[in-house]
Amino acid sequence: MTRSSQAVAGAGESVSDSPPRKKVRLESKGSEMHPARLDAMDNEEEPGDVPKSTSKTRKTKPKAAETDRSEFLERLETPWKIGAHVSSAGGVENAVVNAAMIGANSFALFLKSQRKWTSPPLSESSISEFKRRMKEYGYTSNLVLPHGSYLINLGNPDLFVWREKREKSFSCFLDDVKRCEALSLELYNFHPGSTVGAATLEESITHIADCINRAHKETKGVTIVLENMAGAGNIIGGEFAHLGSIIEKVEDKSRVGVCMDTCHAFAAGYDIRTKEGWDKTIAEFEEKIGLQYLRGMHINDSKTEHGSHRDRHENIGLGHLTLQAFEHIVRDPRTRNIPLILETPSFEKAKEVWGVEINVLGRLAGAELVAPSKSDVKSTDDSEHQALLSAESQCPQHEALVEEVRAAVKLAEASGKPKKAKTKKATKRRRKDELEEGEEEDDDDEQ
Repeated sequence: MTRSSQAVAGAGESVSDSPPRKKVRLESKGSEMHPARLDAMDNEEEPGDVPKSTSKTRKTKPKAAETDRSEFLERLETPWKIGAHVSSAGGVENAVVNAAMIGANSFALFLKSQRKWTSPPLSESSISEFKRRMKEYGYTSNLVLPHGSYLINLGNPDLFVWREKREKSFSCFLDDVKRCEALSLELYNFHPGSTVGAATLEESITHIADCINRAHKETKGVTIVLENMAGAGNIIGGEFAHLGSIIEKVEDKSRVGVCMDTCHAFAAGYDIRTKEGWDKTIAEFEEKIGLQYLRGMHINDSKTEHGSHRDRHENIGLGHLTLQAFEHIVRDPRTRNIPLILETPSFEKAKEVWGVEINVLGRLAGAELVAPSKSDVKSTDDSEHQALLSAESQCPQHEALVEEVRAAVKLAEASGKPKKAKTKKATKRRRKDELEEGEEEDDDDEQ
C-alpha cells in the first residue's frame, strides 16, 4: 500500500482508542485514557463508528456539533506542557477538542485501534479537520505525542514464525508513522518490544533499530520515540541502557527520541521520589542515552512499590511516588517545552480528574512550596514509604494539592466507571493478544 493510500481514505474511517465499553459523548466526557487507561477500552464498537440505524436510509457520518467553549477549563501559562492521553473516539480531530476541554497544554492520542493489526486509513476530512483544530486551539505538533499499537513487537526473533510476526508488527508500526506524517505531527511514541525469550537482548535491539531505520527511509519529518518500560520478563526498555543501545544503531539520530514514563522508571528500579533520586536518574539518562533525546514524558504515580517491575498507574500524589516526586519534574528546566502526558485513571471523567491533575501540576510548577527537608526523609527504601507520606503531610500546601486530586478521584469513582472494571472477556482477549506476541508485561490497570 502506498503512503497516500494508507494515510487517506473515504469518509468511513474508524479511529479507536482501546476497545471501548460504551460510546464516548464528547460534550460530556471530553477526553479518555490510554490502553487499559481508556474507558473506551472494552466496547464492541470502534470509536469512529456511526451508531447503527434500524432504518434503511443512507448511512452518513453525523455532522459535528458546535463546540461550547464556555465549559473548557483554563490553560495555565507554564513552560511545563502538561496534558493527558485523550480520546480520539469518532475521529482523530476530536482529540484536539478533548485536550482543550481539560485545559491541557499537550496531549497524546491513538491514531487507530491499538488492538487491531489493520484499521481503515484516515479520511481526507479527518486530516484537514485535525490540522484546522490544531491551529484553532493553539497546539503545536511538537507537543502532541501519539501512542502506537500495543500489538507491535519489533524485537521478535529472526526465526520463521517470529520473523513473520516482526514483519506484521513493522507494517502496523509503519502505518502509524505514516499517519503521523499525514497529520503533520512530529512525534510517534511506541513500546520497544520483547525478546519473547527466543532471542538475545542484543539481537532484539538490532531488529528494533533496523525497523526504525526502515521506517525513516519510507517517511519524512516524524521522530520515532522509544518508551522506557517497567522491566518485567523479556520486555526491552526496563534499563536506560537498552534504549541507548537501540539509538546507537539508528542511522538518522535526528529522528529518534525517548519518552520517560515515571511509573515505568520507578517500577524498573529508578527511585525518583526525592530530589537527589531524580537528579541521579537524570544523570544516568544522560550517561546511557543523552538528554538531547528526551522528547516527552508520561506523568504517572505508581500503585506498586519501587522496583516491583509492575506497570500499575495511580493518580498523581496518591501512589508510592507521592507529590514530591512530581514537584522535581515540573520544576526542572530540562523538562520544559516537551509533552508531559498524564496516563492516570480517569474513571470516565476526564475533565473532572485530569483537569484537576493538570491544574495541580501546573500550580506546583510555579508555586512556592516548602518541601520536606533532607532530615525528614533519610531513606528511599519502600519500607520508608510511610515516612515519605508523613514528611509530605508536614507541607500543608502539598497536602492540600493531594486532597484536591483525592476528592476529584473519589467523586469520579462514585459517578463514573474505573478503567480497572474491564469485562472478563475483554481482559482475556487482551491477554491472549499479548501472549501471542510474547508480551510478558503486567496487565496494567492504567496502561
